[in-house]
Amino acid sequence: MKKILTILSLALIAALLFAACGGSKKTQIRFATWDDAEDLDDQQNFVDRFNKDHPNIEVILEAYGDDFDTKIAASMGSNDAPDVMYMWNYPVYYGGLENLEPYIAKEGAAFKGDYYEALWPYNSMDGVIYGMPVGYTTHALFYNKDMFDKAGIRYPTENWTFDDVYAASKAITEYYKDGVTKGYVYPISYDPYDFEMYLWSNGSAFAGSNGSTRGYLDSPESIRVFSAFQKIAADGFAIPAENYGTSAITSQNAAMYVNGSWPIARLIEAGINFGVAPIPRWGSKPSVSILSSSGLSMSKSSKNKDAAWEFIKFWTSEEANIYRIEYELPVHKSVAASRNLETDPVKGVFYAMLKQSQGFTPASFIVRNWSQLSSDLELAFERMFNPTTRDAPATVLSEIVNKRN
Repeated sequence: MKKILTILSLALIAALLFAACGGSKKTQIRFATWDDAEDLDDQQNFVDRFNKDHPNIEVILEAYGDDFDTKIAASMGSNDAPDVMYMWNYPVYYGGLENLEPYIAKEGAAFKGDYYEALWPYNSMDGVIYGMPVGYTTHALFYNKDMFDKAGIRYPTENWTFDDVYAASKAITEYYKDGVTKGYVYPISYDPYDFEMYLWSNGSAFAGSNGSTRGYLDSPESIRVFSAFQKIAADGFAIPAENYGTSAITSQNAAMYVNGSWPIARLIEAGINFGVAPIPRWGSKPSVSILSSSGLSMSKSSKNKDAAWEFIKFWTSEEANIYRIEYELPVHKSVAASRNLETDPVKGVFYAMLKQSQGFTPASFIVRNWSQLSSDLELAFERMFNPTTRDAPATVLSEIVNKRN
């Protein structure tokens, strides 16, 4: 009997110790990121901070790098997707993602209201939120102040149109007269996702709400935009570049280009005296920018959704925004306000573009078989913008529309 009581006492002590330590094993969460190299150290440090503050949850960071899309697709196909993952291509993956609307609703209106409204459609599909915004960038016009000063040209303003870009590019090119330095640079193979913002700014789009390209991609408004890009290079005032154009800006072979916030650090490092202005207009209305918005999503097949949501809240929190502020624009209004980002002479322009770009849906969220249309558009850009071809935009765009309809 004494032996039995001893065993029972030991069991009771063990149970008490077990309860004191949390009462259960840690819940493991797999978190897939597309980053690699030096970014991983920062991400692992932040994951470690979460694990330290949440003794019952253990987040395991999985770095997929360049193989991110391949591995996410394969894991969803095998019902072995990570619990939490970075996300951008919602039209492709949303079927394997958890609807986050109920989780967001439980946090209260103030929780959702602190995010910039324009970000939600880029992290949704068919009106349902599948990702929490992590970071974003709109696009803006970068310009070299020194080159403008030398050519005696006033800096771009929010009222600039593409006609102003043409005129300034002409003046800068003619000032340098070296056959190399131009006023503007843009990529020959423009990313179709990015280029649609120019059509929006001129009252058009790649496609209508029903996904049809007819009357949109081949509209007079769209043709005007493509023709303007073609003309500024054909007239010798712009560089149609093989890359996005940043190298032409840092080498001061071009004075202007449109890009997201990504090259800011590189331009500073290169010693470029640059300014930033809104994307030039095409008419009287303010210009519109595409958004590049990263989100954090939960797998529909996750067996630990409550723990996954805790981590998603942490990774997209105000604290996280501040932690990553050196390399991505915060998505929280409160963080932007506390750091005076909306009035910053550089970053403030990206926030201004964010506010005036609300309500536009990229064709990639609408068009059936977007990948095929995107491929057709890439080839079309090459035909229209490559100096060796420069095919007529009306002809090229009509061919794409007729092919699809």
